[in-house]
Amino acid sequence: MRGERIVEPLTLQQCAVHTITTKPWPLETAIDAYARTGFGGISIWRDAMEGRNPSTVRRQMQDAQLTGVSLVRGGFIAHQDTQAQQKALEDNLRCLAEADALGLPLIVLVCGADPTWSLEESRQRITEALITLAPEAQAAGIRLGIEPLHPMYADTRSAINTLYQANTIATEVNQEIGSKAVVSVVDVYHLWWDPNLETDIATAGEEHILGAYHVCDWRVPTEHMLLDRGLMGEGCIPLRRIRQAVEASRNDEEKFFTEVEIFSERYWSIDQDEWLQMVAEACITHA
Repeated sequence: MRGERIVEPLTLQQCAVHTITTKPWPLETAIDAYARTGFGGISIWRDAMEGRNPSTVRRQMQDAQLTGVSLVRGGFIAHQDTQAQQKALEDNLRCLAEADALGLPLIVLVCGADPTWSLEESRQRITEALITLAPEAQAAGIRLGIEPLHPMYADTRSAINTLYQANTIATEVNQEIGSKAVVSVVDVYHLWWDPNLETDIATAGEEHILGAYHVCDWRVPTEHMLLDRGLMGEGCIPLRRIRQAVEASRNDEEKFFTEVEIFSERYWSIDQDEWLQMVAEACITHA
């Protein structure tokens, strides 16, 4: 792919899979299959936990020797309505409790937006909510990861649409509470288009607030903006170039995964064992 630089291929132990990637599987099947295939980590979506005991799931991950990377997702903390905002804060506190019980060190936040407000007003409400939530996260030893979403989602799903915005809010909140409890999340699907992405990745690294890195690809043409993400290597995202920027920004010894997060009705409809093998091969050859 044009513009990409040479970086070392990943091993599967450096990769984690989000349970949404294999949505048809129950969580127990996903844990077993990810470990058996050789992946090093797992990020759990909250809907996959329905009806399950967190202690049991935590033990299953440990028995499978899978590292729990994150809980997905919290957020939606930009409401003009006072009652709605309070309910959102309460749900995020429940999310913190779930992550703590599962032993997951990060909660990925889709921060939301209120379309009756300007984007700036929604971002201010998000900042205020994070100032409230971050001390609770810090006390539990859990980080809150702000994930910017593509501008097509700026109406209700996220007023935070660039890594620069995520970094700015994370830094402001951390300075307010005196910690690094709030970090930024890089998802290539949402950010690959941004000409300032590599600079902002470097800034996140310098500030020690780069919390997670999610990969997939942008299909050409994309037939559905939510449910037609591509497998790495079948689209136009310069994955190796972005990963090089991420790796260059990491200057600590904390274990860091390349996380596969693919929403795809076309891939959910095929045999999931075959699909996971395709994901594994793409991690090694394209991610």
